[in-house]
Amino acid sequence: MISKYEIYCLADPLFYDTLDSKRVEHPDFSVTERPVPDGWAHLATDTWMHYAPAGVTLPTQGWKIHISSRVEDAERVIAAAWDYCVPRGLAFKYLRGARVMLMQNSKYASRGASGKLVTVYPFDEAQLELVLKELAEILDGVEGPYILSDLRYGDGPLFVRYGGFAERHCAGENGEQVLAIEDPDGRLVPDVRGPGFALPPWVPLPAFLEPHLAARNAVTLEGLPYQVESVLHFSNGGGVYLGRDVRTGERVVLKEARPHAGLDTAGRDAVTRLRHEADIMERLAGLDAVPAALDYFTLGDHHFLVQEYVDGATLSQLIAQKHPLTRADVTPEMVAGYTDWAVAMLARVRRAVADLHGRGVVFGDLHPFNILVDGERVVLIDFEVSSLAEERRRPTLANPGFVPPPDRLGVEADEYALACLHLGMFAPMSTMLLPLHRPKAVQLARLITETFPAPAPLMAGAVRTLLGREPEPEPSLLSRPWPELREAIATAILAAATPGRTDRLFPGDIVQFEPGGGVSLANGAAGVLYALAVTGAGRFPEHEEWLAGRAARAGAGIGFYNGLHGVAYALLALDRRRDALDVAELCGRQDWAGLDLSLYRGLSGVALSLMHLHGATGETAFRDEAERVVQAVADRLGGAGDVPEISGGVHPHAGLMYGSSGPALMFLHAYERCGDTRFLDLAATALRQDLRRCVTREDGQLQVQQGWRTNPYLDEGSAGIGLVLDRFLTHRHEDDLAAASDAIRPVMSLPYYIQSGLFAGRAGMIAGLATGSRPDRRAAGEHIALLGWHELPYGGGLAFPGAQLLRLSTDFATGSAGVLFALGTVLHDQPVSLPFLEPPDGPRRRGPCAPPPGHLSRPAPEGGVRNGAPRPADP
Repeated sequence: MISKYEIYCLADPLFYDTLDSKRVEHPDFSVTERPVPDGWAHLATDTWMHYAPAGVTLPTQGWKIHISSRVEDAERVIAAAWDYCVPRGLAFKYLRGARVMLMQNSKYASRGASGKLVTVYPFDEAQLELVLKELAEILDGVEGPYILSDLRYGDGPLFVRYGGFAERHCAGENGEQVLAIEDPDGRLVPDVRGPGFALPPWVPLPAFLEPHLAARNAVTLEGLPYQVESVLHFSNGGGVYLGRDVRTGERVVLKEARPHAGLDTAGRDAVTRLRHEADIMERLAGLDAVPAALDYFTLGDHHFLVQEYVDGATLSQLIAQKHPLTRADVTPEMVAGYTDWAVAMLARVRRAVADLHGRGVVFGDLHPFNILVDGERVVLIDFEVSSLAEERRRPTLANPGFVPPPDRLGVEADEYALACLHLGMFAPMSTMLLPLHRPKAVQLARLITETFPAPAPLMAGAVRTLLGREPEPEPSLLSRPWPELREAIATAILAAATPGRTDRLFPGDIVQFEPGGGVSLANGAAGVLYALAVTGAGRFPEHEEWLAGRAARAGAGIGFYNGLHGVAYALLALDRRRDALDVAELCGRQDWAGLDLSLYRGLSGVALSLMHLHGATGETAFRDEAERVVQAVADRLGGAGDVPEISGGVHPHAGLMYGSSGPALMFLHAYERCGDTRFLDLAATALRQDLRRCVTREDGQLQVQQGWRTNPYLDEGSAGIGLVLDRFLTHRHEDDLAAASDAIRPVMSLPYYIQSGLFAGRAGMIAGLATGSRPDRRAAGEHIALLGWHELPYGGGLAFPGAQLLRLSTDFATGSAGVLFALGTVLHDQPVSLPFLEPPDGPRRRGPCAPPPGHLSRPAPEGGVRNGAPRPADP
């Protein structure tokens, strides 16, 4: 799981949401009921409760104090901090509830941010020293998790770090906006909050903190009989390290546990679970499916379990390496060979689990990441949530795709997870859909047996275990005629609408809870209403009024997909010209100089939107501003070799949405408006920047190299690059770019994709094949039935999961609106195209942003009527 999604899963079983509407089920700490002190300001967020004296200006950055605590002591610690800070006029904040605290300290929470219960903001170093001294006395005896980003003060729950007080942002190394502090020259630089204490280079450590830093640095592995060679895995509970026993030279694995950190749903910390794991492994000693436990020791307050090193790959890695449906050159022989391997592997895993049950132990956390394969040996790892079969417990930690329903206890929980593995071997990540709709297992098993020569009885038995009963047919809606299919998706989208809320109208990705996300084209109301309208699903004035009314108050930036320019684009498509111009005016008031170059959130998207506005209105101010933005991108682009060969992580991203293909698309539009070949030269340079970050896979596909994986998708992958390459090649042929386009094309026709969404899933491949300069609607249409891997029922209609597959989504980038739009590129009687990727016109030679002849805005559907556009013939 991506940990930042976890907290948004707490509030609702079907959609990502905040906890604001779930305070009854997940109450705040009682301290929140205290009245705000006279003369104080208060701000409540979904996570924190902030308090500060009104009218007092804090420094924008400085030394801050963090207090940690165990969950059972949190109320007392927060109350003590309140009683200390308020009389002294010290600004502070605290986590607002136990449920949030548990998530912030869970095993897969952010290691850099975990452990912080209370934050106090001293004015200067003198006050810092006094507050630490006095709070240390008040909180004597309180225990809490070590805050990895900070320096510990003494041996209590107090920690310090230099960082920002005010929320300011700058571009990080990869171009994304990150929290910032100011350097001595007045420049904003990243406020680094990693899992280790570090000072900005210009900030000296106060003298009174030097002994505490020395105490921290005094804890080393020196004197132990083990040498750490590398890190295998990190979690908030501790690390897993590959090491060597210096006495024997044998390789070993050292598993670390931090006290009070890495909590599970029962509130157990990593140390409790590690001790339990050692006991379980002792009970299982001698089994071939279990690593040998070799030693147990403590260092400082950290605990370590030393285990046998198994020189194998995880089953997850093997599935990714061997799975034939991710290959462009897949053959029936490959599919049959993989099936034989998978069926044999399932039998071996089944025997390993049976060996545990024979010793009276329930594994409790069976999934492909916890299965090692070393030749003919299958080894289960990570026994921290294992239990005795006679106890009939439910696991307190589990992979979301393998978590059993509440009624599966003890051995039955393992049997459920093993049944999930039967589906997951053939359709990786498909089991993530089962908590959303468990009968989905029936359809998944059918799709598996239609795609692979997997034994039908084997799949049927897995489905019976998952459902706890005989299965009933789960028909697909994707074979229905286009009007009925469109109606089904629109029905589910509209059933999920929440017009009474002010933060979002349609539930989507967690990005919608950031400023402006609820109205944006990618994740907010603009994208959903745009997709419904242009595909003929109808116009919905009450929802359009919500969008128009919220746009000015949403706190959005001016980016195209994440901000107001995208809202203006959607409002134009909805024939709400006045509202679109009002939003465009808001954009004109914001400074764009600090934006990156991207299509999604940066200058390329702004320039393309301004060109579109100029074409739709003829207003020269839009043209003039577009020219300035285009020139700014040209000035900052650099050369083809001025980017790293890896995309993402600490590096800038490649691809259509965040990489250089966005600027390339912008330059191509500028060329198409004026015929100046210098824009083609710039587009070629930008495309070669993205191609520098691509790699040719074994099967010939060209995908974006991200270091830990290659990416084929529309947003950060090679499919989006290919669309812009194709547009370029309609204007100028260059051999290397044409070859790259041909190598990218197969990525859009693979049989299996992990997700269904438009930006990073199958829908994006449908739209990519059907839209742009090289359309192939027949190939796109072949994908439609394969959306059945992800279709789910909701609200009497048809829905799709969002990013990470943990919840449903209705938005344009990740959810049902994007799927609907992609289907509209193939099935609609007036096929739609992705913004700015409609078939290109020739150069008009009227200047980069001169008004083209005619009007660019598309005809709007009829207002206020479901399916008001002309009904197309059945496909």
